[in-house]
Amino acid sequence: MKSKKSFFRIVLIMLVAVLALVGCSSSNDSDQEKSSVDQVTIDIMQFKVEIKDQFEDLVKVYEEENPGVKINVKTIGGGNDYGSTLKAAISAGDEPAIFNVGGPSDVEEYREFLADLADTDAVEAALDGTLTAVQEDDKILGLPVNQEGYGLIYNKNVFEEAGINAEDIVSFEDLQTAVETLDKQKDELGLDAVFALPAKELWVLGDHISNMFIAPEFNNDIQEAYHAETIAFEKGDELKRYLDLQNKYSVQPILSLDYSQQVEQLFSLEKVAMIQQGNWVYNSVYDMDPEFAENGIGILPVPVEGFEGHVPAGVPMFWAVNGKKDDEIVQASKDFLDWLYTSETGKNAVLEDFKFIPAYKDYDVEKISDPLSKQIYEFAEAGKTFEGWVYQGTPTGWNQETLGVNIQKYLSGDMEWDEVISKSIEKWETERQ
Repeated sequence: MKSKKSFFRIVLIMLVAVLALVGCSSSNDSDQEKSSVDQVTIDIMQFKVEIKDQFEDLVKVYEEENPGVKINVKTIGGGNDYGSTLKAAISAGDEPAIFNVGGPSDVEEYREFLADLADTDAVEAALDGTLTAVQEDDKILGLPVNQEGYGLIYNKNVFEEAGINAEDIVSFEDLQTAVETLDKQKDELGLDAVFALPAKELWVLGDHISNMFIAPEFNNDIQEAYHAETIAFEKGDELKRYLDLQNKYSVQPILSLDYSQQVEQLFSLEKVAMIQQGNWVYNSVYDMDPEFAENGIGILPVPVEGFEGHVPAGVPMFWAVNGKKDDEIVQASKDFLDWLYTSETGKNAVLEDFKFIPAYKDYDVEKISDPLSKQIYEFAEAGKTFEGWVYQGTPTGWNQETLGVNIQKYLSGDMEWDEVISKSIEKWETERQ
């Protein structure tokens, strides 16, 4: 009898255990389903290849602090056309929740997707003047990524060996003399050429190089360019001679030379003396040669008549939030951008990992660690900058798809300079009708 009772007791215990396991399994399944339902996924498409790894690392930190949020990052750049990729994603119905836009022209093109960010903490923290390009009435349709400046990044050691003082280079004639001096000594200096002109990159030709010679025509005002019915190319001859100088003394063939080759393979390995780029190249140079990045590079203003000693500086791009996404995704996207620019973790990453010049208040600017960003900040403090990047106010796609392509044709010998100017003016006027 006792044995029978023991048998039933064992069976009962086993039955309870089985039921408990089923219950736990059911509970776990329920928790997993609930977790899956509660989790918000944010897809980000961003253009800054030089902070790709650092940005992805920071995203992981945010996900750990916010377990209900999953963030996917796609970085487009470094030889790939960000604008075309974004347009293709939108056309395919695969538009991201957070993406980058430039100035008024991009705002016009993507307006239906742009959420109003006026209620974010980041807008409250933005520095004066950094929101002008994305402001419409009371709406703020983007958040500044950072501030940047560009010019000729040069190798200090090569300049010193060649007997050139960068501070003496003020006019175009000064630059030309320095370039000729470097070219004569390139074998002794271990150089392949003086410059590396990445003419494969339409943004280098149509955006950055052209901007310096177009901006003064519009008083360095994005909105003035945006509302202009035509462009006169008042400094077209200056633009031509600057392009000719770089082309003549550049590593060839320039039309197949891209950003990565320019920065990593040629400049970072000290095969060229100068490249036209901005403070954003620091991380890439540092990855190749930390000592060279820390102590061997500087930035030289490109001589533009009337603006000698000045560098173009401003907000290169803005973060936009896709207002067509579900409300919880829109809010989660705003929360992430607020955290990126106003939390202590985010602010430290912006300064120390991204090496950005911040576009927001309450940053410890003493933490600006790289020499290029420090120089840009010093130019800005001294009032020696082109305020505003006017190419953001040109007709949509005009800088790269029209002017940039026409410049490529000129550099390849397939178009005369007069034709570059006339066809670019014609396209501007057509787009503004």
